Amino acid sequence: MNFTRWSARLPGTQRRAAARAEHPVTTTDRRGEGSVPAARAEQLTGAPPVPAVDELPVREVLDRVPALVALVHGPGHRLAYVNDAYTAAFGARPCGEPAADALPELRDLGLMPLLDQALRSGKPRTLKSRKAPDGRHYTFTCTPAAEANGEGAVLIFATDVTDHAEAAERLRTSERRQRETAVTLQRSLLPQELEEPDDLRIAATYQPGGTEAAVGGDWYDVITLGGGRTALVIGDVMGRGVRAAAVMGQLRTAVRAYARLDLPPHEVLQLLDGLAMEIDANQIATCVYAIHDPNEGRLVYASAGHLPILVRDDNGTVLRADEPTGPPLGTGGWMHASGTIPLGPGSTAVLYTDGLVERRNEDLDEGIAALERALAGATGTPQVVCDRLVRSAGVTADHDDDVAVLVLQHPARTGPDGELFRNAALELLGGVEAAPRARAFASGVLTSWRFPADLHDLGVLATSELVANSLQHGIPPMRLRLRRTDRRLIIEVTDGDDHLPRRRRAEPGDESGRGIAIVATIATHWGSRRTPGGGKAVWCEFVLPKPAE
Repeated sequence: MNFTRWSARLPGTQRRAAARAEHPVTTTDRRGEGSVPAARAEQLTGAPPVPAVDELPVREVLDRVPALVALVHGPGHRLAYVNDAYTAAFGARPCGEPAADALPELRDLGLMPLLDQALRSGKPRTLKSRKAPDGRHYTFTCTPAAEANGEGAVLIFATDVTDHAEAAERLRTSERRQRETAVTLQRSLLPQELEEPDDLRIAATYQPGGTEAAVGGDWYDVITLGGGRTALVIGDVMGRGVRAAAVMGQLRTAVRAYARLDLPPHEVLQLLDGLAMEIDANQIATCVYAIHDPNEGRLVYASAGHLPILVRDDNGTVLRADEPTGPPLGTGGWMHASGTIPLGPGSTAVLYTDGLVERRNEDLDEGIAALERALAGATGTPQVVCDRLVRSAGVTADHDDDVAVLVLQHPARTGPDGELFRNAALELLGGVEAAPRARAFASGVLTSWRFPADLHDLGVLATSELVANSLQHGIPPMRLRLRRTDRRLIIEVTDGDDHLPRRRRAEPGDESGRGIAIVATIATHWGSRRTPGGGKAVWCEFVLPKPAE
């Protein structure tokens, strides 16, 4: 076997060592007479001579190499040689046998095709970091080598990379645990069960990014405000990992707290903007906050840098709520504004995060337009619509971004179902006859709705107190509205004064101050809010008894 040819094909440090050993060792004569042979050097220095490479047997050189080395030759890859390191790792191997039989550990690692490729192409082939039966990780290099008889041979060189492989595995394990922690935190901060408003059907889905993408801060929520109104929220905290999920949790909690104030959407976003700056001035988020009032047949919303709400009406036409949109939360210094979009009976609305529509090398408007087309043809329950939109967007388990989708439907109720959802309203003109007229109106409506006597009387009493409070402290225009759903009776009185009532303890001698206290005592819930055009609305609701089965 020609050692010079072999050494030219050895990788790395072994090739350099062989090159150094290929020439006779010389030393420099201190008297300036140039280099001298090794034998002469021994006389000068007293050190034993280093033999020339031609004096070393090839087997002795390879047996001293710490890496695993094997030589196979011929098309059948018959084993010609393994060095001591190889024998120490896998035991003695019979020479002359085909490599597939003599080196089963390499066969099991899938090395046989590489031997064929190296022999045919005359170029080295490498198989990186494979775990061998001895528990170590090796990188295998198959280098073609010519033998004296002209028969092709392949030198197999295995480098132990166990330390690198174990370090990489520890890093992957750490990253996997961090992602699992972030996913667990993210899911625990999302609503475990969506609230179910009387007038809406709602479904939502959350899909974390794939294993190569860190979890983001997408969130959604549904908040019943009382009086038949519902707040719907979706947002996206920029960034990845546990930090983004933690910020998301703080914002979601704050939204629920601000929603209880029953403020207009733009005022809620104004408060959130200030809070986001306090949490982290470098952490921004987008958000849409919308309110649905079944009596108005529309969504009132405000957007902080978020994607537009899409609404498909009962005719299949899709509308896009483009304006107004302010900057993301956490930027500060911006006055947000509220907008409206119709949401009548038979309509479906979709709120979503950018993971659903944003793709690399594709314009964002193209993604939104594709979602509009998918929504136009998506029918069925909110959950069915939700699933179809996610599928149409090509979202899979290895998606590169988080996806959150919130779908709500305002069903068109007809027949027996429609009888359970009724409205009645009365304009209050003021004067001494207003209160008796309101009581008579409420009594007639509740009787026609076939309420039981106890609920009828409580409803009339609550109507009387709310109307009396409005007549005493409010200003025209005044209006009484009664609404029933399949679950509750809602009584609401609006007037033109924006001073909100509060519940207080009336002293025995007080002639007023008991109306709201009475309403709060007899009703299941009560509340008040300012109306967009100026003025206020005061409401209460009674939970209806469940029908006998």
